[in-house]
Amino acid sequence: MKSAKPGDLVSVIYDGSLDNKEVFESSKETGPLEFTIGTGQVMFEFEKNIIGMTEGETKNFTIPSEAGHGSHDPDLIHTIAKKGLKDPENIKPGMVLGMDMEKDGQTHKVPAMVTKVEDEHISVDFNHPLAGQALTYSVTLQSIKNEQTA
Repeated sequence: MKSAKPGDLVSVIYDGSLDNKEVFESSKETGPLEFTIGTGQVMFEFEKNIIGMTEGETKNFTIPSEAGHGSHDPDLIHTIAKKGLKDPENIKPGMVLGMDMEKDGQTHKVPAMVTKVEDEHISVDFNHPLAGQALTYSVTLQSIKNEQTA
C-alpha cells in the first residue's frame, strides 16, 4: 500500500478541536481538503502528520500552540479611538474588524477582534483567534495521487 510523501496530492477529511472539545473547523462544512504535501498550502505540522499515512487511514494528533498559530501576544492588543471608525456606535465585543495597517510602505487590511468597547475607545486584538491554543485533529486520508497519477 502506498503512503503519503512530499509532492503527493492528498485529499483528507478532518475535524479540528480545542482542548475544551469545541470543534473549530471541520471538513463536514467545507468538503474534503486537497493539498500537495510540501508546498506550504497547510500548516507545516499538519503536513508532517499526513506524511506516511495510507489511503483510508485515520490518525489523531495535536499541534501545540507554538507550532500552530503561535502564542497569544499581549503586545498585539491595542486601544484605538472610536472616532474615525465606520459606524462606531454599532461596534460590539466579538466583532472582527478589517483594520488598515502599514508595513514596509504598503497598507494591508488585517483582521482584529473587538475585545472591549468604551465611550470613546475600543480595544482590538490582532492575534489569530486560535493563538495560544493547541489544535487537535482527527484526519482520514481519502486519496493519494503522486506526480505520475495526478
